[in-house]
Amino acid sequence: MEFFVDRELPVPLRTQLHGLIEYGIACGELTPGETLPSVRELAEKIGVAPMTVSQVYADLKAAGLIDARPGSGTFVSDSLQARLAGRADASGLHRHIDQMIDEARALGIRSAELVSLVSARVFYRDSIGPRMRIVMVGLFPDATASYARFIAARLGRGVTVEPLTIAAIEREKDAKARANSADLAITFANRHREVAMLLPNTKVVTVSFTPAEETRRALASLDSLASIAVISRFPDFLPIMKSGVQRFAPHISEISAGTLETPGLDALIARASVVIYASGAEAVIAHLPQGMPAIEYRHAPDVADIERVIVPILRAAGIQPQPADTPVPKRASDTATAPPVRSDVEETQ
Repeated sequence: MEFFVDRELPVPLRTQLHGLIEYGIACGELTPGETLPSVRELAEKIGVAPMTVSQVYADLKAAGLIDARPGSGTFVSDSLQARLAGRADASGLHRHIDQMIDEARALGIRSAELVSLVSARVFYRDSIGPRMRIVMVGLFPDATASYARFIAARLGRGVTVEPLTIAAIEREKDAKARANSADLAITFANRHREVAMLLPNTKVVTVSFTPAEETRRALASLDSLASIAVISRFPDFLPIMKSGVQRFAPHISEISAGTLETPGLDALIARASVVIYASGAEAVIAHLPQGMPAIEYRHAPDVADIERVIVPILRAAGIQPQPADTPVPKRASDTATAPPVRSDVEETQ
């Protein structure tokens, strides 16, 4: 991965570097076990004070995203591999049973009735074969729903994948209960710790997210004379988002960037002919002149990570994934927009 800071962005250099590494991990640009430059090397490479790099590394280490090994250097945390190893042991199963008993008693269900319910459920599950219930935990409802549909299509009929946002799990008891009773939760690498704390009863894994094919095509098809305004909701996502736009639209020379809070946002947009906005930054649409095209920058789960991380878990549970032959279904809201152009991509906040 190329390390850089963009001094034209209205974002502090420390915030840029933190976001670049954090979202680099979440988007698969940096892989578990990969070596990071030393503090001095990175400071010299990007032209910032060593203290800035040191502070960023300390914050990322505290978040569990990187590790420092004395005498060996700094690495992207490989704790993900350890989290993926093994299934819940018998004590975990006992806790689930105890929780079910407590919930049944709270509902006034007697012991004999509970046993009958469990027996009936076991008979039903045996008749349909093993199934796994998965929750996709994201930030924004529409994007999270598209992720869930994508993953469900890749895994086939042996699973159900429910989209839930972190906000819904935090605020709604029913959503939290459904997430905590799921067999598996999937989220972004940079949100793993937060989601694991919210869902102590559910195995939480992470996969990488890459710019969706629809977004790549939309960016590649832009007129070479276009001028782009890149808009993000979160300042620390702006550097890697702008870099992604440059990667998939290398023929565009005029690219400016800002956040929803950037002073002079309207003037920045007025100088552009196309706006690229991150999911969660839809409010920028209200600032666009009528007829101005906009492309939503959303990601899709990395297929290779689905195969590497999720498929082995299903197979260990006796489920053989059967990917759908048809494209992932989309709702009308995934493609229909007020501006002339929109793609199906999300920022992995």
